[in-house]
Amino acid sequence: MTHAQPTIPLFPLSGHVLPGGTMRLRIFEPRYVRMVKEACNGNSCSPIGLCMLNEDGDVASNTHIHPIGTKVTIVDFEQLPDGLLGITVAGNELFRIVDIQVQDDGLRVGEIEPIGAWSALPLSANDKYIADQLNAVYQAYPELAIEAAPELWQRADWVALRWLELLPIAATAKQELLQAPTADAALEFLRDLMDASQEYDS
Repeated sequence: MTHAQPTIPLFPLSGHVLPGGTMRLRIFEPRYVRMVKEACNGNSCSPIGLCMLNEDGDVASNTHIHPIGTKVTIVDFEQLPDGLLGITVAGNELFRIVDIQVQDDGLRVGEIEPIGAWSALPLSANDKYIADQLNAVYQAYPELAIEAAPELWQRADWVALRWLELLPIAATAKQELLQAPTADAALEFLRDLMDASQEYDS
């Protein structure tokens, strides 16, 4: 006997949030206003799925949405100066889309299966510069900064996820790294990227 996969409304974005991260969003399309209202129609908000846009995909066949997304919870609301709805979401866990259905107003709802989280990995002394560079970005752009317990800055998996949120690299590359069972591949990618950047600056 097969069991139906859980379903979740999907919100494709050019920006990315991953487990442990937060993001502020402006909601203006009617389908996504409905999504937010329905998600928070109760004592607590049910999760929604933030997905990465696939620039090479096709909207009609739903391949414009990459398969790996982040289950998020809405943690704050605000009315923005332009009158639009603003929300803040917190990333909880990764999922893989199994199937997508399109509702009448264009909102996409996906059947999903969870992806196991990277295990907690201590940040080695040799990789401390990766966290230091992330902190420098947060200092330079405080609107991007995430409030985090000090111990999270000592975790390589957490630091790697924050970098994957911020880096302006192709979503396909992020998807590949997120499919890895541990943070090791992402850390190796970050080392190579930062080493190349230092060589370029020198």
